[in-house]
Amino acid sequence: MNSSGTSKVDANRLADFVLMTQRSCILNLSSELNRGNISFPQFFLLTYLSNEDYLTMSAIAKKMGHSTAAATGLVDRLEKLNFVERVHAAEDRRKIMVRITNGGTEIVATMRGHIATELADLMADMDDEEASSVAAANEAIEGKNLNS
Repeated sequence: MNSSGTSKVDANRLADFVLMTQRSCILNLSSELNRGNISFPQFFLLTYLSNEDYLTMSAIAKKMGHSTAAATGLVDRLEKLNFVERVHAAEDRRKIMVRITNGGTEIVATMRGHIATELADLMADMDDEEASSVAAANEAIEGKNLNS
């Protein structure tokens, strides 16, 4: 099989893996998020914020693919739950910055731990060929992220 054919086979295996992990992880993630009273979009925002010192409202809107008004609603709810806080930028007090709190960081870490456990269980049942496909995809994704 040529390189293109191998890539397609790997892509199909990876697609199956993603679908399988979604079913498993999302069900558990959903019940955990319900306990924290946050939605998937709010959780995804927390994951973005956990990798940044802060984000502006316009950056949040862009990352989430929402309007600024919709992003404001997400932030409002997370702020009420004490998962994020708004602060004024030092150089321009009119500019509002959003940063994750310790509580927000804890919920992201907890969810990440649950996801990692689920993935480890799924990957333990993989054969060598499946594991190789996932490893190759991971390398490609990491390479693309480094170039972005």
